Amino acid sequence: MLTKNKNVLNWIDDITYLCKPKNVVWIDGSKKQIEKICLDSVNSGEISPLNQETLPNCFIHRTAVNDVARVEDKTFICTKNKKDAGITNNWWKSSDAYKKLSSLFNGVMSDRTLYVIPYLMGPPSSPFSKVGIEITDSSYVVLNMNIMTRIGQLALDNLGDTSNDFVRGLHSKASIDENNRYICHFPEENTIWSINSGYGGNVLLGKKCFALRIASYQGKLESWMAEHMLILGVESPDGDITYFAAAFPSACGKTNLAMLIPPEIYKNKGYKIWCVGDDIAWLRKGEDGRLWAINPENGFFGVAPGTSQKSNPNALKCTKSNTIFTNVVHDLDNNSVWWEGMETPPPTNALDWKGNPWTSQNLEKGAHPNSRFTSPAYNCPSISKEFNNPHGVPISGIIFGGRRKKLAPLVYQSYDWNHGVFIGATISSETTAAATGQTGIVRRDPMAMIPFCGYDIGEYFSHWINIGDSLGANAPKIFHVNWFRTDDNGNFIWPGFGENMRVLLWILNRCNNPDSPAKKTPIGFVPNIEDIDISGLDISTKGLTDILHIDKDLWLSEISSIQDFFLSIGKSLPIELSKQLEDLKSRLEE
Repeated sequence: MLTKNKNVLNWIDDITYLCKPKNVVWIDGSKKQIEKICLDSVNSGEISPLNQETLPNCFIHRTAVNDVARVEDKTFICTKNKKDAGITNNWWKSSDAYKKLSSLFNGVMSDRTLYVIPYLMGPPSSPFSKVGIEITDSSYVVLNMNIMTRIGQLALDNLGDTSNDFVRGLHSKASIDENNRYICHFPEENTIWSINSGYGGNVLLGKKCFALRIASYQGKLESWMAEHMLILGVESPDGDITYFAAAFPSACGKTNLAMLIPPEIYKNKGYKIWCVGDDIAWLRKGEDGRLWAINPENGFFGVAPGTSQKSNPNALKCTKSNTIFTNVVHDLDNNSVWWEGMETPPPTNALDWKGNPWTSQNLEKGAHPNSRFTSPAYNCPSISKEFNNPHGVPISGIIFGGRRKKLAPLVYQSYDWNHGVFIGATISSETTAAATGQTGIVRRDPMAMIPFCGYDIGEYFSHWINIGDSLGANAPKIFHVNWFRTDDNGNFIWPGFGENMRVLLWILNRCNNPDSPAKKTPIGFVPNIEDIDISGLDISTKGLTDILHIDKDLWLSEISSIQDFFLSIGKSLPIELSKQLEDLKSRLEE
């Protein structure tokens, strides 16, 4: 036993009695133990080693064909009362969920090893950090949790011998039966149960399950925030670093921004970008009255397709060692990996993500569109030296982003905190054919948290407003960006990728020098044409003018869509957001 904590031991006894495993193994986090589990996983076929000279300590894994992504229709918030889950979540009465799941978990590990994984979300000894314990029958989960979190004795030491403040996670692959696949969150009991999946987002319970769904509920109770946000620092030539948190719906360039490399024109001047996190931020008011943030994770769970030397060289470098690849192409000649968008020639002798022989002549893609890499944060060349700072980093600005062809300008700033909450609450993206089979459908994804908020979304908006009230004049400035404005031919006007640094610099100036130039518009403060440096870019002054333009008629049409969304939320929508909508309408009509 690694702990004397009776709360932990009694719970593990209960789960062991329910699952009836063949063996029980406590994960202590030692290198020796992880190496043994890794070897056992290779011998069982769970993972396969890649070329250990070119990709040291890297492995490839395949999930079942019916188990390749998060399953939102099988993901539930389980509470006593339906209203506490809100309209954006699938609700299941907690007592009914426990009854159903207990029948599925009963004896499920009779021929398997039960692993007990204590893990810490956040740096050791940080007031932000929280402890979780995941019980699983998957060695793949153990190896991934070792990358994504801080596991073992360290976590139990952080918990102590008497505390009951830990998240209880139970997972079993069971038979990977998609008809009995459930990912259930019990925020009122700090509990997560997941069964019949082996895919990362459903089974690495420290990730979205704890770090967002459970943590967002904890944050509401404890006056902090768990957000689907990257954290980055912009270092100026004089060495000062300003930190931002940013939330983007999927396919909007979140990881690329987190690991951005400044263009040569700015790199030569001494600008640098530091990555604190690419996916999740926990934020709370510090002793100095400012908002501070940590990345609770210890690694990256990145989407492989599209990651390339052009799109995100830092992310690609993260995968060169100590990485687990899931559902990518296996290059047999080089015992390496490949995926679409890598910008290197496809292999001529390979297995696709299903394990079938594959060449680029096949009609089906070789890597699954949601194939992944799990890499340690220390692999990132731009990882911040503050990554493990227990106090986190101070946040000067919050950036929201969406994907709109004509509506939102390249960048704009809110008038104040509550206006910024309104902007975040109305984030929207137009779908692409690759995502849905339809194009141009507007989807609302407030704060990029629709799939991840662990309680009623209206109460979540109120929590944001309350946090702003507590911060007062110290509240970060709030911005919105849209890299995806198109011309009349449907081509993107803004080059994106590293050139987004030019927009970050305007945001930086507005945070550090509130009187720096900007134009007041009905939707917020927008840069003047001369405020965005386009030197060296293949974009004209007219092009920049177009992507900063506010089309009044389009925005008036948007009002109706926002009204419908707000009406769907019901009585829990804070009155402050209704007022913001009326104010926007009035400004546009003027």
